[in-house]
Amino acid sequence: MNKTHFIEHLRFALAAQLETAKSAAKTAHDAATHEENVAENKYDTLGLEAAYLAQGQAQRVNECYLSIQQFEQSFKEVISDKVIVGALVCVEYETGAQAWFYMGPNAGGLIVEHKQYQVQVLTPHAPLGKALLNKRCDDEVTLSIAGKSQQLTIINLL
Repeated sequence: MNKTHFIEHLRFALAAQLETAKSAAKTAHDAATHEENVAENKYDTLGLEAAYLAQGQAQRVNECYLSIQQFEQSFKEVISDKVIVGALVCVEYETGAQAWFYMGPNAGGLIVEHKQYQVQVLTPHAPLGKALLNKRCDDEVTLSIAGKSQQLTIINLL
């Protein structure tokens, strides 16, 4: 796995999220300002609802910009022998299955395709992120979710 190439793919994925958010915000704004959404009486709230949606979509665009800034900072983090924000981590589960994660500042759950790998963005606030934070290569981590315990080993750290 080449971390530099992965980061480029992650940048494209974040830019795609931003473009989707911008498009949704424009659509919501157009709906909110359309003449058909002007209230016909005091009980007609369609225009108000459209305005709330437009406001929420505009906030989402702002959050995407902030996310990109925070990720750019994480890309500059120095390489560490511990799992920190900015680390690209491969873990192996008890079953032998392997999974790649990028410890990001936000956007947890985002999946980025890179070559034959699927890399999931993980935040330090997620249960698995908390368990992996500050661990080293070859460390074993136990994760309990819904009363079920899983053991995994960090097998690669970039």
